[in-house]
Amino acid sequence: MQQRTFTRTDILAIILVGCMALFVLRLFWLQVVRHDDYVQIAKQTQQRSFVMPAPRGEIYMMDNGKAVPVVLNQTVYTVIADPEIVKDSDKSKIIAALREVASGEMVSSAEELLDKNNSRYEVLARNITRSQAEKLKSKDFSGVGFQRGSIRSYPEGQLGAQLLGFVNHDGDGQYGVEQQLQDKLKGRDGLLQSVTDVRNVPLNVGKDNIRVEPQAGENIVLSVDRNIQSYAEEALKRGVEAAGATNGSVIVMRPDTGQVLAMADFPSFSPGEYYNVEDPSVFMSGTTLVLHEPASVIKSFTMAMGIDQGVISPQTVYQNTDCIAVADRTMCNALRGLGGQRTMQDVLSNSLNVGTITVGRLLGDGQSVNLKARQTMYDYLYEKFGFGKRTGIELAEAKGIVHRPDTGDGDEVRYSAMTFGQSMNLTMVQVASAFNSLVNGGNYYRPTVLAGSVDSEGRADLPDVQPVRRTVAESTSAQVTQMLVDARRSSWIGASDKPGYLIGGKTGTAETVAESGAYTTNETVATYLGFGGSESPEYVIMVRVAAPGKGLRLAGERHAAPIFTDLSNWMIDYMKLAPRR
Repeated sequence: MQQRTFTRTDILAIILVGCMALFVLRLFWLQVVRHDDYVQIAKQTQQRSFVMPAPRGEIYMMDNGKAVPVVLNQTVYTVIADPEIVKDSDKSKIIAALREVASGEMVSSAEELLDKNNSRYEVLARNITRSQAEKLKSKDFSGVGFQRGSIRSYPEGQLGAQLLGFVNHDGDGQYGVEQQLQDKLKGRDGLLQSVTDVRNVPLNVGKDNIRVEPQAGENIVLSVDRNIQSYAEEALKRGVEAAGATNGSVIVMRPDTGQVLAMADFPSFSPGEYYNVEDPSVFMSGTTLVLHEPASVIKSFTMAMGIDQGVISPQTVYQNTDCIAVADRTMCNALRGLGGQRTMQDVLSNSLNVGTITVGRLLGDGQSVNLKARQTMYDYLYEKFGFGKRTGIELAEAKGIVHRPDTGDGDEVRYSAMTFGQSMNLTMVQVASAFNSLVNGGNYYRPTVLAGSVDSEGRADLPDVQPVRRTVAESTSAQVTQMLVDARRSSWIGASDKPGYLIGGKTGTAETVAESGAYTTNETVATYLGFGGSESPEYVIMVRVAAPGKGLRLAGERHAAPIFTDLSNWMIDYMKLAPRR
């Protein structure tokens, strides 16, 4: 047989067939065996996930029965980059464009972030406006995108700053209702998962695209009246500056519902520029977070306890002395020289400490503030009036301290001092809320800053409010209310009241505690707690003025009462109250 020989053509053909076989095998490996792996790699390269921020709920205040916005959302944009896609030749141009268009909002490390080639998402600038975003978009940089978001806008400026709080760079509420009602206001972010082009622009095609719409936060209507809040802040500022003090607080409430009409603090700040505040203590609400000894305003509660227990009446007579021995201590009146027979009305009108200690003793055996008396006081102060425990208002609040009578800290000396408002630490909202019940017939309402929800036309849906508990009998409330009216009328501070209205209240001057732990008269805190109305109390106002660390001697009648009078007279006009018949 003739032996076959391979020509060059045959050899070339064999080589070509072999190469084709290798290509086929390689394609089979890539397209079939490794198909899922490469699809996943493609998704990682082309598909991106975008958070769709939920619009934060807006906040409203009341204005003559209509809800008006005081915290709105302003649309802003975040500049983002994918360093894997950004061209090296564009990096310097991107930084130059950012400095030109959005220098104030640019992230300080933007240049370094663009060099992070192992990252797919970096923030280059925050909170730029729409016009700034459009200018940057016109540059058409590959790998640079924009995320729409919002920041808080405050059309009323500093109004109600401590009450409202603010929203930080991370979108979380801090202080005020922004923090306490974060879950309601924040809403739920949405998600967009989509194939993008080289500029990170989502393409609305693809079976694997996912779109979950964001859920907007709830709009909140505060019970606070914008006009009352504004005037309260003005009156407080005038009063604090006139007293030479450094800070103060005011709370205005409706005694028949527990709703807060105003909650003012001085000094204040701008929520939209919270980052410029040097002293963070200015963020704290003096009405809910600052503990203090309320001093003689508590004498109205002591009278209520005695009347409610049937051991005194406004006309009950006792033997007044300038000082009285309590265990191993001596406690004295601030106003001396009123010795002899005095009534309980005199005790309230002249703020006599010996008189309130006498009431405390009458709650027990009449000779001392014994365990029975202390237990009765504790039941009223802690259980009924809510002193020393949080009220449940929709704001961060301090708990306060009222010592139990069956402990070493709850001895006769402490409880005797408690009858005139010392030796316990309370918040203004605790005291004002309990005071509401003294003048509204004996019903305790949980304090609230919420009025309800708001419809599209700005109308508020006000809830039906029910009392939480009874503190004193209706007859007790009526007697204490009249005692407070008489106490104010008997003092010079009532001379500036609008005639023909039901106005009453009580002063307080609290000694502060020095570093040694003992009380000092070199620095005091002034308070005033009162009400006003036509035929019955229609508003309650509590004022506190202080100058911590300044050694300033402040007095309730001279430094806190004028602020009450200023605001009370304005409230009568604003509420259009008719004179008493």
